[in-house]
Amino acid sequence: MAQKTSGKKIVNEDPKHVQAIQNYESGLRAMQERKFEKARTHLQKVLGGPSKELADRAHVHISACSQQLDRAAVQFNSSEEHYDYAVSLLNLGDYVGAREHLDKLWQQSPHADYIIYGLAALDCLTGRSEESLRHLSEAIRLNPGLRFQARNDSDFQNLSEDPRFTELLYPDPGIDELADFDLVNRELEEDR
Repeated sequence: MAQKTSGKKIVNEDPKHVQAIQNYESGLRAMQERKFEKARTHLQKVLGGPSKELADRAHVHISACSQQLDRAAVQFNSSEEHYDYAVSLLNLGDYVGAREHLDKLWQQSPHADYIIYGLAALDCLTGRSEESLRHLSEAIRLNPGLRFQARNDSDFQNLSEDPRFTELLYPDPGIDELADFDLVNRELEEDR
């Protein structure tokens, strides 16, 4: 009488391969939890394992962890220096990093016109027109001189056809603006 064999095949896996997979998975979990140092430690253990494919993937993730850790290590002497760094990220196209830094700055100084202006530019570049207009309006309210800067700022190119943007940058001279104009003229006359 013939014995039946089950459809399951028992595979004796290499314990080093199993350990490499466990380290890789632990590294990915740590990355998702934003624990980059811990993730990097787990992933580095994969590099010496038997699987070249897994080691190659681990190497890519180690690089990402290192970048995140380097970003966190950046120290700023002032909010202006921090803002300049955020703008440099924006100019490099790192919109996620720029937003992280600008949001942090905004929480620290919610009435700083230049930070709100930076958020307006970032919002425009990332297709968030409504938020951009709201932030730009607030920045101009805090510092009317930003109206002139925004007119020549290529970051607002996506809004150039929006009538609300045009109205914000080129308002009809109202009583307040005429009063400001008169004040400036009086100060100029006094200086003579």
